[in-house]
Amino acid sequence: VVTVEIMGLRYPIRSTLDPAYVARLANYVDEKMRAAADASPNGDAYRVAVLVALNIADELLRLRETSRARDGELAERAEELEKMLDRVLLA
Repeated sequence: VVTVEIMGLRYPIRSTLDPAYVARLANYVDEKMRAAADASPNGDAYRVAVLVALNIADELLRLRETSRARDGELAERAEELEKMLDRVLLA
C-alpha cells in the first residue's frame, strides 16, 4: 500500500506497481488537478477531476495516434530497405 496525496487529500493505493512509480503518477495527477483548479476557481472538485480526466485522456490518445503514425512510417521504411537489400543481393 502506497499513501499518496492529491489536492491535500491522502489516498492509500494498493498496487503491485513500484511505489515510486505510483508516487509519480499521483504527483502528475496532483499537478493537473491544481492547474485545472487554478484555471477554474469556481469549479468544484468533481468538475475539476472530470476536466483533468479528459485532459489526460486527450494526452493518451494523441500519443497513441502519434505512435501508430510512427509505426506505419517505420514499417514503410523497413519495406523500402528490404527491397533495396534484395536488389543489391540479387545483382
